[in-house]
Amino acid sequence: MTGGPVAERGVLTAPDEVWDRAVRQAEVIGALAGKPKVGLVEADAAAAQLGVSRRQVYVLLGRWRAGQGVVSDLLPGRSSGGRGGGRLPDEVEGIVQDVLIRRYLTRQRRPVSAICKEVARQCRVRGLRVPSRGAVARRIARLDPVTSTAAREGREATRPLRSAGGTPPEITGLLEQVQIDHTPVDVIVVDEQHRKPIGRPYLTAAIDVTSRCVVGLVVTLEAPSATSVGLCLAQAAIDKRPWLERLGVEAAWPMSGKPHELYVDNAAEFKSEALRRGCDQHGIRLRYRPPGQPHFGGIIERLIGTLMRDVHELPGTTFSNVAERGAYDSDAKATLTLRELERWLALAACCYHGQVHETLGRTPAGAWAEMVATAPPVTVTNEMAFLVDFLPVIRRTLSRSGFVIDRVQYYSDVLKPWIARRERLDRFVLRRDPRDISRVWVLDPDGDAYVEVGYRTLSRPPISAWEQKAAVARLREMGRAEIDEKALFAMVAQMREITDAAAADTRKARRDRQRRAEAPPRPRRAPAPPKPPAGQTGPCEEAMAQPFEVIEQW
Repeated sequence: MTGGPVAERGVLTAPDEVWDRAVRQAEVIGALAGKPKVGLVEADAAAAQLGVSRRQVYVLLGRWRAGQGVVSDLLPGRSSGGRGGGRLPDEVEGIVQDVLIRRYLTRQRRPVSAICKEVARQCRVRGLRVPSRGAVARRIARLDPVTSTAAREGREATRPLRSAGGTPPEITGLLEQVQIDHTPVDVIVVDEQHRKPIGRPYLTAAIDVTSRCVVGLVVTLEAPSATSVGLCLAQAAIDKRPWLERLGVEAAWPMSGKPHELYVDNAAEFKSEALRRGCDQHGIRLRYRPPGQPHFGGIIERLIGTLMRDVHELPGTTFSNVAERGAYDSDAKATLTLRELERWLALAACCYHGQVHETLGRTPAGAWAEMVATAPPVTVTNEMAFLVDFLPVIRRTLSRSGFVIDRVQYYSDVLKPWIARRERLDRFVLRRDPRDISRVWVLDPDGDAYVEVGYRTLSRPPISAWEQKAAVARLREMGRAEIDEKALFAMVAQMREITDAAAADTRKARRDRQRRAEAPPRPRRAPAPPKPPAGQTGPCEEAMAQPFEVIEQW
């Protein structure tokens, strides 16, 4: 893995109207591009659908075929004079949003004209430019129709906007729909060093609806977040062989590829800007289950429920509830580390793929192989470039010393040309992995690529976002009104010393230490130390629980 730039072609820099138009064009042009020849009749039909000329349809078709088959291939070229032309000043945007919430989304059902008058009145009082009626109307049109209708007409009025039946839509294509969800794992894991309990980890899993194949499986000590979803998506889209080799799993898991649709519940981590724009960029449709109808996500729910029941066979299980656990001492019986649990889950998934599925009447692996032979899915070769599109988004202004995020300074020589003209630049778009905040990915002002920027003070150790927050909270408790970077890292070092000293005694200290150990791999590291002599094995390679022989159908 290298630290070079990662291309960004408008996922976050394109204005909303331009991006939405490109998404609509991608739906039509992408379907035409799969045909060996596009005749005049088909081109005219597409032109009428998109509201463009026949010639423009062929232009878009050529750009799509010459590109990588993503939405940004159809974005118009950038010009120096049109950047941001469809946006309102922040203060005016704030007024519009406030009026929409306070006066439009009410049972009084005020018309658009009344909303425009109120926006104009407030802007004139503050000496601001009055937005056009069209600008206000476009923001009303972008409101969620279900939320808007419920606020103006009541919840019953939203019934026509929801799914009419109680049966989910039929899915027939490979990766046409992938369901994803999280759950705490019903087992206590132990730390690598002392082999003592540190608590329950979290599982994020993804399953292909058509073939019933598990395409993504991520186990972490962190609570579910947008990053968990991004990691699971990245694992689903890339070749899993390197991951299996790191775990020491000798089994085939060929199920990989970008899903056409991601079907999720309404949790906050599934509604982040990074996830929405990342899915748009890679042609992944993001759909949410109807609230109050969990059977629409029944396949992933069944997978997780069945998997948790099988986990109850492992030492250290917590079972489903206190009554079921009875007098069983989960902490005392716990023996698996997080890595060993991940390896066990990977083996379980591989075993499941090779068994006959009751609904399919065949093995999931066989169903996958047959469909892949006729319509191979699109896979991802650069995991980091794919993952960056799903990392949390931060916006900051560039100063002479670089960027400051959560009291930590970031700087690199690559920033020097931008520092000289920083007064003419807008806020920069940055992405950061919460598991390791020692570096950020900075989008260049032209929106062409992300570049990696590390700490300004290179001697600082890599830390996670949760360590940073814990250190700030501790300094606040000590009465520190102003917290600088030096004090922050000094507190992190002190907390780590306390954690290491107490690791043999307290569960929280062991868990914190293990969370640090689970940080993502760092690029450009020194060569790995030599392997231990023959006959010696590490704690993760010792004998562990075998995967279950009979797996309930998911």
